[in-house]
Amino acid sequence: MNRVKARPVIGVMGSAREAPDSDDAQRSLSLAELLGQAIADRECVLVTGATTGIPNIVSRAARIHGGLTIGISPAASKAEHVLDYSLPVDAAEVIIYTGFGLKGRNVINVRSADIVIIFGGGIGTLNEFTIAYDEGKIIGVLEGTGGVADRVEDFASLSGKRDPSEIIFESNPKALLEKCLSALAERD
Repeated sequence: MNRVKARPVIGVMGSAREAPDSDDAQRSLSLAELLGQAIADRECVLVTGATTGIPNIVSRAARIHGGLTIGISPAASKAEHVLDYSLPVDAAEVIIYTGFGLKGRNVINVRSADIVIIFGGGIGTLNEFTIAYDEGKIIGVLEGTGGVADRVEDFASLSGKRDPSEIIFESNPKALLEKCLSALAERD
């Protein structure tokens, strides 16, 4: 029997703010689009929080380039997703409605991903980082994108964790993805 190898699942965690979380908004937009394209080009599956901001931009770029995109919603239904959380329904090809709220959704995002990429971000992204770090995920950090991404080393050193996750730092989205995929291949 031939076994089909599963495609890597890449979780992108970043600021849901409509304006990107860095001083240079246009640069953040370009980096998000490049990351989405790279994920699609490598035939990976993208998982996001079915939200606005950076994850939305990455998801839209991945879809445009033929990638499979999955959004994990904090809401229990499409109506709640749109009306109560004010989140989009058109960036992800598939949306899974969890009903677990934002923090519960974050756990599912991280656990569903083989690789977690941190792109800028605030408190929600910090929550996703700490879950990924605690669970020993391969974590890619897109350097120079502001917010949590630029403080990951500080947070990791504060943890005192003896068996840290593999954290890969890179300022180029495509190079970051390649380094993370190489690390995943070594684990497999």
